[in-house]
Amino acid sequence: MSLHDFVFLTEDASHDAAIRHINEEAFGPGRFVRSSERVREQGPHDRRLSFIAADRGETIASVRMTPIFAGKTAGHLLGPLAVRPSHKNLGIGRELVRIALAAAEKAGSQAVLLVGDPPYYAPLGFARTRPGAMTMPGPFDPHRLLAACFGDVHAMALEGEIHHRDRT
Repeated sequence: MSLHDFVFLTEDASHDAAIRHINEEAFGPGRFVRSSERVREQGPHDRRLSFIAADRGETIASVRMTPIFAGKTAGHLLGPLAVRPSHKNLGIGRELVRIALAAAEKAGSQAVLLVGDPPYYAPLGFARTRPGAMTMPGPFDPHRLLAACFGDVHAMALEGEIHHRDRT
């Protein structure tokens, strides 16, 4: 199988049940206690910048983007990113990230942040942020807070609280 065998689409409400199942399969019940989830609970994700991958009509992967402020920087929080076990290691997750980053940049996002593994995300354009410079609700490993930045914004210069843009 190659990436050409899959269809990549903008997420819509018809994908919700499949995405919920994929995230349950990938992360289990522990996903609700993560700091990134605390940010996502503050407001809705942006469907225009969230995507799924389908294989013969079945949703097999997804990535969501949530509008945030990282201090004073308007950006997005990437995640969850999940791929069905039957379709792992085919490059689907990387392609979803690539598509989501391109869409975020086109939409005027200054940065896309996530808490994740640097070896996986660095080749996709993510860099470490300055440890301790940013806060999120709940505990997180500051060495795993990564950012893909656009324009004159730099990952090491980001500082402040990460929260949903709808939160006052």
